[in-house]
Amino acid sequence: MISRQTARERVVFLLDVDNTLLDNDRIIADLRDALTREVGVDKARRYWSIFEEHRRELGYADYLGSLQRFRTEDPHDPNLLAISSMLVNYPFRERLFPGALDVIRHLSQWGSTVILTDGDVVFQPLKIERSGLSEAVGRRVLLYVHKERELAEVERRFPADEYVLVDDKIRILTDVKAIWGTRVTTVFPKQGHYAADPDVAGYPKPDFTIDHIADLLAHNPPPGVVSVRKE
Repeated sequence: MISRQTARERVVFLLDVDNTLLDNDRIIADLRDALTREVGVDKARRYWSIFEEHRRELGYADYLGSLQRFRTEDPHDPNLLAISSMLVNYPFRERLFPGALDVIRHLSQWGSTVILTDGDVVFQPLKIERSGLSEAVGRRVLLYVHKERELAEVERRFPADEYVLVDDKIRILTDVKAIWGTRVTTVFPKQGHYAADPDVAGYPKPDFTIDHIADLLAHNPPPGVVSVRKE
């Protein structure tokens, strides 16, 4: 993955992945169904318990790592291979939100598009690659444990006068706004379970709120951008 540019740009678009460009809730639902089918309700419940423990320890979701830990409790269950195969071979491209790739092409008329996400270093890159998102952004991908703590690194790799951050987590938008201030325009697509959380009402309003990622296609120019296209 290419994850650095040298020339300073006027604007860079930073795009989240899960439940912003990719319907991660549906992927999780498919994993829940597969676990219940392959190992039964009780063992499936135990997997999700391990998953939450693992997430608290690491600070991000790690589905494959949780499966490895789950395996240590029942190392002779052959059905776990089916779960592993399901995750590794999942049709991620089919879970892109409608218009996601069109939005990337649309935004690229005004500045560079960059994937800014967090997660593990195996499954998350697999999702980005297999879904076609990496190719769509010219392999400009940044993956961190806590992306909101890596803004200096983001600026170093993709220097710009201004940024537009599109993310389904209002907490992330709020944290980045507090650091970058007027240099960032925050866009909140209300997709997925984080966007539906009652706690959202307790945060400051983002600069722009949209119902679906495809709604950005109606913004010409995009939020936070003056009407001068990229040369």
